[in-house]
Amino acid sequence: MKRLKIWINGFNLIQQYFVVSFLAIFVFMLFIFQYLNFNIDTFTNEQMFSYLHKSQNSFLDASTVDFDYIDNNCTHYIYKFGSEVDNEIVHEILSNEKDGIISSKDNILEVGDQRFVYSIRNIGDAYLISIINDDYRREFKSSLISGISNSSIVIIVIVFMILMMWVYSLIHPLNQIRNYIKKVKDGEKAKLVIKRNDEIGEVAEAIVDMTDELSAQERIREEMIQNISHDLKTPIATIKSYSESIKDGIYPYDTLEKSVDVIIEHADRLEKKVYSLITYNKIGYLQDNDEDVKVDMHDVIEKAILSCKVLRNDVSIDTSDVMNDIYFHGEEEAWRTAVENLLDNALRYAKSEIRFTLSPDLFEIFDDGPLMNKDRLDKLFKPYEKGNKGNFGLGLSIVKRVCDTFGYCVVGENKNDGVVFRIYCNNTKAKGKKKV
Repeated sequence: MKRLKIWINGFNLIQQYFVVSFLAIFVFMLFIFQYLNFNIDTFTNEQMFSYLHKSQNSFLDASTVDFDYIDNNCTHYIYKFGSEVDNEIVHEILSNEKDGIISSKDNILEVGDQRFVYSIRNIGDAYLISIINDDYRREFKSSLISGISNSSIVIIVIVFMILMMWVYSLIHPLNQIRNYIKKVKDGEKAKLVIKRNDEIGEVAEAIVDMTDELSAQERIREEMIQNISHDLKTPIATIKSYSESIKDGIYPYDTLEKSVDVIIEHADRLEKKVYSLITYNKIGYLQDNDEDVKVDMHDVIEKAILSCKVLRNDVSIDTSDVMNDIYFHGEEEAWRTAVENLLDNALRYAKSEIRFTLSPDLFEIFDDGPLMNKDRLDKLFKPYEKGNKGNFGLGLSIVKRVCDTFGYCVVGENKNDGVVFRIYCNNTKAKGKKKV
């Protein structure tokens, strides 16, 4: 059995279908002929007796005289007890009756290589003896076998064609999927349209969605590489040119001290960009665990303000709506990075005010800066998406990664007087993380 399975699995689906079909047909035909061999004689005899009875009734309805009656296939003979019998077959039938007692019955008489089906019926003072011609019985049996065989073949052909159409309906979309995957693999443009409501349709839809998602990720990756290259190129070029000039005794920016300050400034920019890249990829590998890890968000906000406030002394930061003892699920360093990035973004755009809000399972940071373009709202958290001032960055992308990791959602919205970023719980595991 195992070898048969291995042998069948070596074929493609069409070949497997033909092999299985032919095996099924062979078994079916074997069964049919075995059934016919055991039952055809019994069925034929039953039909012959039924035919005899109908012919007898027709004969009795049409005849009241003593004579032999022939209806092509049946011979009817009226026998009165004690009379002479001049029909050889009838004589043979009567001689088979025991003790000369004749009873109404159906029977079969074999004479040589011939088989006669006969029926004896009591009709008052006589007996009606009816005999089926052996040639008719043989023809009936032959036609019966032929009819069953032809019907079986027709049924098999119809079933085979129906199954063939069904198998084709399965194989064709699979071939479409295979060709689609091959084209995508080879970098060719491909389109897959399979309108089915079954599992194959679901697989095709999933493959298309996966391909679209991979294509989108590939575009994002290429765009990220371009943006990163562009973002790192300027500070590196500046550092290089200023260093070469200073080496040659030339001060590009007034004095040696000021020129070195420019180098330091661009080195700091370069450091921040590299750190953002490292942080973005590091957080991408963070995994949420089942441990009950809680972070004091009030403490995280205070530390973030302490780190970033020096960037703009002209902006007031309001924390009056920040509740104490509010704990979020996750790692402290990751949440601090997220909050600092949101605060850094707010400081970049705020006119004069930033407001923090913290309550159970909810964090908000508001700035009174300019409203965001409607088109940008859907792209806020994409890596290296360009901001209102034309800046590229990973800050908001890092925030999104932190939230996704620990079961939170982050959104950005325009308000009448500014912009707000909101983080809220989206995971039952993360809810209720509050220390008492």
